[in-house]
Amino acid sequence: MKNNLQKIIFEFVKKIPKGKVVTYGYISDELKKYKKSLNAHVVGWVLHKNKSSSVPCHRVVDRNGRLAPNFAFDGAKEQRRRLEAEGVTFVDEMHVNLDKHLWKG
Repeated sequence: MKNNLQKIIFEFVKKIPKGKVVTYGYISDELKKYKKSLNAHVVGWVLHKNKSSSVPCHRVVDRNGRLAPNFAFDGAKEQRRRLEAEGVTFVDEMHVNLDKHLWKG
């Protein structure tokens, strides 16, 4: 089930359009039909293990729009750089403007 769940989460994240973000909790709520015990922490754990550049994990933030401090390579700085390159704006150093960029697929 783990690999199947990983695939399902990755496929969902691939649908997030450029310039938009979703939260870990939103992903878990949307995918609970596949695994009832799925929660935001599990989604984060699965995305942290992503090694593929085709899965835009940088488009996933916490419920407050906060960047992930443990994002690959240069942490939140790299996540912010990638989001800014897509036109995402921020309310402060670590928080995405959710009012403008939250995607409800």
